[in-house]
Amino acid sequence: MAKLVIVESPAKAKTIQKYLGKDYEVMASNGHIRDLPKSKFGIDLENDYTPQYIEIAGKESLVKTLKREAKKSDKVYLATDPDREGEAISWHLAAIMNLDPTDANRVTFNEITKSGVKEGMDNPRQIDIDLVNAQQARRVLDRIVGYKLSPFLWRKVRRGLSAGRVQSVAVRLIVDREEEIKNFKTEEYWSIDAKLAKQKAKKTFPAKLHSYKGKKIAIGDEAAAKAALDAIKGQDFVVEEVKKSVRKKSPMPPFITSTLQQEASKKLNFQSRRTMKAAQELYEGVEVEGLGAVGLITYMRTDSLRISAEALAEAADYIEAAYGKAYLPKSPRVYKSKKNAQDAHECIRPSMPSLSPDKVKGSLSGDQYKLYKLIWERFIASQMETALLDAVSVKISAGEYTFAASGFTVKFDGYTKLYEVTVEEGEDQEEQPQALPDIAKGEALDVKELAPNQHFTQPPPRYTEASLIKALEENGIGRPSTYAPTITTVINRGYVERDKKALLPTGLGEVTTKLMEEQFERIVDATFTANMEEKLDAVEEGKSDWVRILDEFYSEFATTLEQAEKNMEGTRVKVPDEATDVVCENCGKNMVIKLGRFGKFLACPGFPECRNTKKIVQETGGLCPVCGKKMLAKKSKNGKGYFGCEGFPECTFMTWDKPLPEACPKCSATLFRKMGRGGKIHCLKEGCGFEKPIEKKSAAGDED
Repeated sequence: MAKLVIVESPAKAKTIQKYLGKDYEVMASNGHIRDLPKSKFGIDLENDYTPQYIEIAGKESLVKTLKREAKKSDKVYLATDPDREGEAISWHLAAIMNLDPTDANRVTFNEITKSGVKEGMDNPRQIDIDLVNAQQARRVLDRIVGYKLSPFLWRKVRRGLSAGRVQSVAVRLIVDREEEIKNFKTEEYWSIDAKLAKQKAKKTFPAKLHSYKGKKIAIGDEAAAKAALDAIKGQDFVVEEVKKSVRKKSPMPPFITSTLQQEASKKLNFQSRRTMKAAQELYEGVEVEGLGAVGLITYMRTDSLRISAEALAEAADYIEAAYGKAYLPKSPRVYKSKKNAQDAHECIRPSMPSLSPDKVKGSLSGDQYKLYKLIWERFIASQMETALLDAVSVKISAGEYTFAASGFTVKFDGYTKLYEVTVEEGEDQEEQPQALPDIAKGEALDVKELAPNQHFTQPPPRYTEASLIKALEENGIGRPSTYAPTITTVINRGYVERDKKALLPTGLGEVTTKLMEEQFERIVDATFTANMEEKLDAVEEGKSDWVRILDEFYSEFATTLEQAEKNMEGTRVKVPDEATDVVCENCGKNMVIKLGRFGKFLACPGFPECRNTKKIVQETGGLCPVCGKKMLAKKSKNGKGYFGCEGFPECTFMTWDKPLPEACPKCSATLFRKMGRGGKIHCLKEGCGFEKPIEKKSAAGDED
């Protein structure tokens, strides 16, 4: 009789079945099969916080099938994902199928390859109850916060709200940043910028005023800038000091979950959920021409930077063959994981480093290919030689004033031949290579241009997904598996909204956060939340009891909730309306934006006297190629974006292609951009037929 292997997803089952052969039957649980009930609290607070698990609705038939197959099998192996969530799913499966909890029936795969599957099957172990308890503690803790706190928010703010241990802190970070931006006092400052050249030479290089009488100078207004400029004019510019050095630029480590999400956001414009979806597919296995179903990357939920010896050797072989020995360090690079990293997994890397992106491109979807290329390049680059830069810094005297200039050229490109990190607004920008002329101490220079320039200090930038994930990680809030769902939740709940890549709080988010700060300060405190994460990690490591941790939390939380009810008895917080310039045609008032069950809509502020409401329309700037009316951005019932004519239902024109603020050179109608394979810019006016290719810069990973 066959041995039964149970994994989480059908895609993973298909890949593993190929490696295990006919002696094994591989089936999928399709994620969790048991959970807390949706309709009631489901936690017995009086009996050590015992969870009351039930089978998830709709999975009855699957559970029966799994039980039947388990009875027919010689042996059952539980091969769910190698993390605390996967461990809990295996534990639930064992409970439902009456498997011996002390049996060595748990197997994990760090990568879904022939060797990875063999290694997992060769090393079965017992279910790790500490890992299970860590997951249970998190689940129970989140249920307590959500189930007890959400009704309070319903009564005091608005029905349908939710609170969460991690999501509430994430919203607070975004609200606090918005407050910083609002309160930021812009300060004026000036610089004196020169363009200098060797005598009788045409090519110039930039220099900035740095100091006066040896002390760094700060110029606060135009008068001070003019005074400095007048004092400098007519002075001889003489090279005072030349320093030459070789700067080293080391590669970044391979990806962990947080850095993958950050870099995919910056480089590919992927939202975190889109990144994790593509990563899950790459891990579970895709059909690759010549190889069949194979997992292309290691497990994608990890905060460890460990790399196996085999992967290091394979990367070294590839680098030497592709780039030559000069690009290979004397010894493999080893990166140190952060203090509280869970080291059960490796970093996120290609499962077969020799399999370059161009070899698999034809077998992958667009998202899969872009993400695989990013992961592969980052990993290979992490094992390449340091880049070397010839750097020069120069001090130039102009009377009692000193100007500074610097530049560098690439001496050896090293890892940058393959990979460069992307930076966002607010991050330190990468210097661009710029050579200074060969100048010597004591040499006189020509002044080609000397000008004052006004500047203003800038507030901190709003969070993007990338910078928010970085902040959550740095503050110890959440874990690799929580970043993407946390961001999705706070947006779906209406606490936060996107403005292009920026995340900003809504009025609801600001009001709710203020209430939480006043009444439940600990819940939205980053330090408290980080300490709780450390306590839960201690459960995972077998160093702490999960019931005791829950008890410590709940005794304080219950008291705080009771006090909050007293503090706010008879009061309700009003969410400020967002005013618009849309005039109500019934009463003439400016309509406001409201948030309802199905999203935002326009409503008259004169309610209940005036009950006028209407949909919010998003104009695209383009015109319908059929009737000439405005094209609007719309969403289908399942949430997929498309573009349609505002004249609907009289005009039924719709398209997935994006209208552009660009007229067709042939017929003057609006041009549309078709994305994906075979993407192009084209005219949709009947009989025109104009089209042209998309320029490279406008095709880079647009977010759906």
